[in-house]
Amino acid sequence: MKMFQSLRRVAHPANDMFALVADVECYPEFLPLCKALKLRSRETINGKDVLTADMKVAYKIFSESFTSRVTLDPDNLQILVEYIDGPFRHMENRWGFRTVGERECDVDFYIAYEFMAGPLGLMMGTMFDQAFGKFAEAFEKRADAVYGKGDGSTHARMGES
Repeated sequence: MKMFQSLRRVAHPANDMFALVADVECYPEFLPLCKALKLRSRETINGKDVLTADMKVAYKIFSESFTSRVTLDPDNLQILVEYIDGPFRHMENRWGFRTVGERECDVDFYIAYEFMAGPLGLMMGTMFDQAFGKFAEAFEKRADAVYGKGDGSTHARMGES
């Protein structure tokens, strides 16, 4: 199973970063490989918004769709993404946001995944490996575009495992 984790300090408040990552319908506008995202449902369970979404990822001639459940926990500034259906054998993604200062937070991004066997899984796996390395950066650039450029103190603190 592949795993990627990063911990980045960004020059934006934790609540803003949580809201940006929670806005899944905007992902096709800025997220690498994400070509479309359709929200199937949104419900509230135990005080948390739970979304079911279909994401289409594509690279050159390869395209694949998968369905996931996204649990938004604004009280704890956490987001959990759980795999439902698609080309994976397993996929889990977690986000955490921790306030560091008035205008800074640490963004913890973790994903573990394994594609089904076969040539498509091998090809998509290679692309996903490269894309996940750019996800945290893509969200940070999106935050700069949406909320204004930070003070430049952003830096990566952890890499691929």
